[in-house]
Amino acid sequence: MRRDRFLLAITLTTVLVADVYFVLLPRLRDWYHLSRNGCTCQGVNFSIEYQGQTSQKWTSGSNTTFEQESKLERLFSHPLYNIRLPELAPDERLLEEEELMGYYRRKVTRWERQQKLYVEAAAASNISIPEQPVTFEPNASWLKFHLGINRYALYSRDDHSIDRLLQDMQSAPIISADYTQDEKALKGACDCSQVVKPSGHHLKLALKLQDFGKAMFKPMRQERHEETPEDFFYFVDFQRHNAEIASFHLDRVLDFRRVPPVVGRLINVTGEILYTTHSDDLRSVFFTSPANNTCFFAKCLYVCKTEYAVCGHPHLLEGSMSAYLPGLSIAPRISIPNPWIRSYTFTGREEWEVNPAYCNTIKGLYPYSSGNRLLNIIDMTIFDFLTGNMDRHHYEIFTKFGDEGFLLHLDNARGFGRHSHDEMSILAPLTQCCIIKRSTLLRLRLLARPEYRLSDVMRESLGQDPLMPILTEPHLQALDRRLGRVLKAMDRCIKKLGEAQVVVTDFVASSGATGRGTRVRVGDIQDKSEEREEGWS
Repeated sequence: MRRDRFLLAITLTTVLVADVYFVLLPRLRDWYHLSRNGCTCQGVNFSIEYQGQTSQKWTSGSNTTFEQESKLERLFSHPLYNIRLPELAPDERLLEEEELMGYYRRKVTRWERQQKLYVEAAAASNISIPEQPVTFEPNASWLKFHLGINRYALYSRDDHSIDRLLQDMQSAPIISADYTQDEKALKGACDCSQVVKPSGHHLKLALKLQDFGKAMFKPMRQERHEETPEDFFYFVDFQRHNAEIASFHLDRVLDFRRVPPVVGRLINVTGEILYTTHSDDLRSVFFTSPANNTCFFAKCLYVCKTEYAVCGHPHLLEGSMSAYLPGLSIAPRISIPNPWIRSYTFTGREEWEVNPAYCNTIKGLYPYSSGNRLLNIIDMTIFDFLTGNMDRHHYEIFTKFGDEGFLLHLDNARGFGRHSHDEMSILAPLTQCCIIKRSTLLRLRLLARPEYRLSDVMRESLGQDPLMPILTEPHLQALDRRLGRVLKAMDRCIKKLGEAQVVVTDFVASSGATGRGTRVRVGDIQDKSEEREEGWS
């Protein structure tokens, strides 16, 4: 017994001595030299980031650099992103405030009446249902968004209500959930013989928030690192919630502002969908998986199977929240087939795929024979090519703005599927027509420069979303590669036809020495800004 104790004591002493010699003494020597000589910091990189309006990064060494402002802020400070539109005439605004408020107050009153009847009917059946009060406020962010829509864009560059709307969609209490109107119109009766199904392989829900705002929820169906399989046709591809989020940010970076605001959110599928819905159809498709996760699926027959379900973990499910546009009864829209629509069959081909002169035919047709419609198609084409979205079979416009209104870039969930492949056929409208707005071309060239690199500003912009990272690094790098392809295509057009025939100068109003309401060319603004570029950091 005594011998065992002696051996244990020797062992512990040996461990202690080794610890002192190999660990403690080297640290003491380092601290001693540090206190005498100071920190040389050679060969060590530090990154210090300050939270605030600007971020500052510092890297030590001989190549020390300072970034006083972010690339995104620098981009939005550029003259091309600070062109003021002329004073809007009453008919250039989509909605009048008095009309909009009256419309939604009637809807709130009808909602509260239906909610009361629903609670009373549940109480008669001895079912306890929590009341969902509505706090309708005239200054709600979604109302400000609707009131800000005009003939030029869905929102202005300096519209602070958009950031408020993103925050509200991320965190506001959900008081109701239901299928979207297009899925409800199917009534579960899908023609499974069709190659393209009416609602795709994606489940969408309409969620009503406590301030009576409304958002479309698209749940996560695919991991961010997964690519669309090469053998998938574009019309059976998955729809990705992160593609909706990234498309909104890209649309804003390109200064189109034609995608409704989108933000990511974690949803409790039990507490925020199952317990809030009044739809028997929606409640009937909830189930618990073998892994004890809460799941649900679409009502349509061809996806009415558990293998098409989306599941929480065990209750939380991430997805995209897209702000709804004003209702069709107050702000009518029409859906128009894309002239470069694809063949939604396994073997068919459209005329534009076999006729290089197809654009000449389109230029002779209304409404593409005059005005901005064809130029807006080109904008949409560039946007879709950057995201890799091949599924743009229709586009929508507000009827109030007529032929000169902008195109809505809706339903972008089939973008960002394959970062390793650039689908050049998406660019057919651009390469066949060889025309582009000057403002669009100048911004694309700006985003190709190192100080405004598209991937960098997108990475920074997407970093503001609560579900970050939204895109993987290969997808961000693909944006730069595809942007280069767009610019090379335009260079070939200009070399072939001349800049005067390819680049169409769009007229806008600038806030500057010219005064408000004075109409100047985008090219003039660029000429002045380029004189200052040499001195910009």
